[in-house]
Amino acid sequence: MKGSFLQRMDQGVRHLVPVGLTLLLILLDAVPVHLPEFAMVVPLLPLIGVYYWSIYRPDLMPPAVAFGLGLINDVIAGTPLGVSPLIYLLAQGMTASQRRFFHGKPFRIAWWGFGLVGTGAFLLQWALVSLLVGHRLELHSVMFEFLMTMCSYPVLSWFFARAQLALLRSA
Repeated sequence: MKGSFLQRMDQGVRHLVPVGLTLLLILLDAVPVHLPEFAMVVPLLPLIGVYYWSIYRPDLMPPAVAFGLGLINDVIAGTPLGVSPLIYLLAQGMTASQRRFFHGKPFRIAWWGFGLVGTGAFLLQWALVSLLVGHRLELHSVMFEFLMTMCSYPVLSWFFARAQLALLRSA
């Protein structure tokens, strides 16, 4: 037997942890902060979620989920529709394809990998949004946004690792 209904329900809810935490990051990115020009440099926190879960639990962050999270991000953030799904799909695909390289390596290797994936994601986002809105966006604000995202990675990956140990170890 596969277990009782409550056990299957518990396992199903546990499998929603990566999606739920990444969705929480999308909502956190959308919280209005009343600081001048902060909206231009808010870190792309959901990219960290897509990257992390694509390495450590790719079964719970498949391409369809990354695409759906990207659509939700575009709707909430007001980004041109389709930019975030494309970026999240590419990040998920590149990361999942290199999973064997990153898995089991020291933290600095995973952070370095995020830097590579993040650089490509931010440059692509900058190019696509600039193209779709019809004028070139400030590149220095994109670079600062990237640096803020890179600085956020250690904290979020630590939090994700704790959530994975606590909630997903038996799932």
